[in-house]
Parts: sequence; C-alpha cells; structure tokens
Amino acid sequence: MTEKILAKKSLGQHFLKNESVISKIIELGEISENDQVMEIGPGPGALTSILRTMPCQKLWLLEKDDVFAQKHADYAEENKLEHIRVFHIDALTFPWKELQGEWKIMGNLPYNVASPMMWDIVSQVPNLSKAVFMIQKEVAERIRAKEGSKTYGALSAWIQSFCKAEKGFVIRPSAFTPPPKVDSEIIIFKPLPKEDLPKQPEQLAKLIKAAFQQRRKQLHGILQKAFPERYSETIWDALGMPKETRAEMLSPKDFQHLCDLLFQ
Repeated sequence: MTEKILAKKSLGQHFLKNESVISKIIELGEISENDQVMEIGPGPGALTSILRTMPCQKLWLLEKDDVFAQKHADYAEENKLEHIRVFHIDALTFPWKELQGEWKIMGNLPYNVASPMMWDIVSQVPNLSKAVFMIQKEVAERIRAKEGSKTYGALSAWIQSFCKAEKGFVIRPSAFTPPPKVDSEIIIFKPLPKEDLPKQPEQLAKLIKAAFQQRRKQLHGILQKAFPERYSETIWDALGMPKETRAEMLSPKDFQHLCDLLFQ
C-alpha cells in the first residue's frame, strides 16, 4: 500500500500519517496475545500495519471503502494471516450484539458517523473489553462532560451509562492527510461493571432522547408529554428533585433511576 491514495470526502476520510501518534494509539490498546481486536475503518492501514504484526488471537477489520477492503483482504490471504478477517461493510450496520467473547475495538471514526456508531457499540457489544477511538475533539468533550455543564447532553448521559470515558490525547490537523478543519482527540472507553449497567437499555434510550430534545424546558413537563400513560407526580417525588430541574442536571445514574421508575 505504498501508492498515493486519495481520500473520499463522501466517506469523511482523513488518513493518519504521524508515526508517533500511531504508536501512542496502539499503546493505549494494550493488546495481548489472547485479545480479540477489531479495527473500524482501517483505510490505507496506518494502524493496521502494526496491529497485524501483534500477537492477538483475532483481528477483524471493518471497512466500507471498496478499494481498502479488497487490499486488506488480499494482504491477509497472500501472507496467510488466518487470524485476520476483513468485513466489507458499513460499520453502522454491523451486528454488534452477535460478537462472541471479549473484544477490544479501535479506529479512526469518520466524524459524520462517529456519534451513532459509538452509541451502538457501548450498548450492544456483549463483552466490550476496551475501546480506543479517534474522534472530533468537540464530540469527545461532549461525551466526557458532566451533568450541569453546557456540553452535557444525550450522548454524554448514554455513553457514561455504559462506560467510563477517559481523555487520551489531542491530535492536530497536521497529523492527517488531508488535514481536517478541526482538532481530533483519542477517547478511551472502559466498560462499567455489569451490575452498574442499565437494566432496561431500550427504555433508557427513549427517555434520554426525549429529555434532551427540548433541553431548555423543565424535565417534569417533558415527561408529562412524552410518557403520559406512565409518568405521574409520584414518580417525580421519588426522584427527589425540584420541579424546575432540566435534563442536563441529571447524572447518568439519575436517568437510570428515572427509567426504572417509569418502566417498572
């Protein structure tokens, strides 16, 4: 893969070229010989070229681009790398719930699909061991935001209900070709203990989405309209918060508690 390859704007491609940054991302993955590893959007192979030399049990590559998917498949076949499997697929359609065993997932996620992709991964992968993603810095800051802040929203409350989100490091546009117009950030997801995970994830998703659709309105009023058959004054009293409380004041745990009260 030494020939010059042009990025496709339609796929939001920005190829990482800084070797120091690549090495730091690989280190954050903490990959060992027993790991099952997945890379989303390997592209020309900046991370892949290192990952496929590491002693992991499996390496699955999810690539939407026709050319890159074929190149990675050809390389694995020519070099008899039987632990590598290439999926020519849009990662947004991947059946995350069907993954068996523990998985570490990595990738430089296209900015235009990163949020819905992470929403699905943290909630649907049965045994996520760790995730290391490169995303837009602004999105990473929203994910890590705490309740009460201006940047705290649906994505923050949802992802923090499943994982502890940690800042890796910031990457400047010059590390890519072509350079994006904004800074990127490495964000690390470490799954919460099983006992701390949402008991009713589908209902929690409905609640969080409804709560933040009109974030400037009082949550009490939003719940009355969104869940008229389930919501009552008794539920709000059990939550123990002032009537003027807005969605951004609830922590992920508060949302889970509210969900359990609404859908018991």
